[in-house]
Amino acid sequence: MKVLACNGSYRTNGNTRRVLGLIEDQMRREADRMGEGLDFEVVDLGYLNLQMCRGCRICFDRGEEHCPLKDDLLPLKAKMKEADGILAATPVYVNDVSGITKNWIDRLAHVCHRPEFAGKCAYLVATVGAGPASHALTTLNMALRSWGFYMVGQAGFKTGALMKGSEIQAHYQKQAGKVAGKLLHAIRGRKFTRPSFLSLMTFRIQQRFWQQAGGESVDYRYWKNLGWVEPERTFYISHHANRAKVTMARLAGAAIAPFVS
Repeated sequence: MKVLACNGSYRTNGNTRRVLGLIEDQMRREADRMGEGLDFEVVDLGYLNLQMCRGCRICFDRGEEHCPLKDDLLPLKAKMKEADGILAATPVYVNDVSGITKNWIDRLAHVCHRPEFAGKCAYLVATVGAGPASHALTTLNMALRSWGFYMVGQAGFKTGALMKGSEIQAHYQKQAGKVAGKLLHAIRGRKFTRPSFLSLMTFRIQQRFWQQAGGESVDYRYWKNLGWVEPERTFYISHHANRAKVTMARLAGAAIAPFVS
């Protein structure tokens, strides 16, 4: 089992990194208890060469491999695709994700059109001084959900300006254990094969759009090559969602599609 933690902070010994370290410790303990091998890696986004998105749309129009920014984005994306699960973590800056995290989201905007991470699990983490973490978590949730991830859960950690590692452990060991356990069990139990109503509905909205759009765009070819535009296809991957839920989600998606495309 492979888990990749993406740390959206420059501070490699800051609150976000310390919380990720605590989650990693708990995850290794739980994996050992389950008899499950675990490959856990932390990537500090601030120390990768991820240039600012220019909004040129080349990734949409020609494909991300043609992006004029020749940096670490594609190797990072490859790491994400190799992982079974993602921990997306950010400090809260001005009530939202950090700039590093937002640029990571922006640079992967093409995946909103081509949800390449369907069949993978994600857990979202935000650290905050004293205020709410909800808005930052919502930003992460909307991005990773649109990339195709199965959303296992999300958690906010109030840590003040800089909380010592020993304090983080004392305050949040139990919560970190819950995060670790939920992500591990979601991956092992293949929870992604039971998509939510919202995910099923979103697929139908996108499917309806590409069925009507047709053409030779990179996006359409991606959908067509994977068979996602076929009428009998109900989700990105094979799944075990309740038939009634699937039917209702597709009806809702078809009704909403004309207003969002």
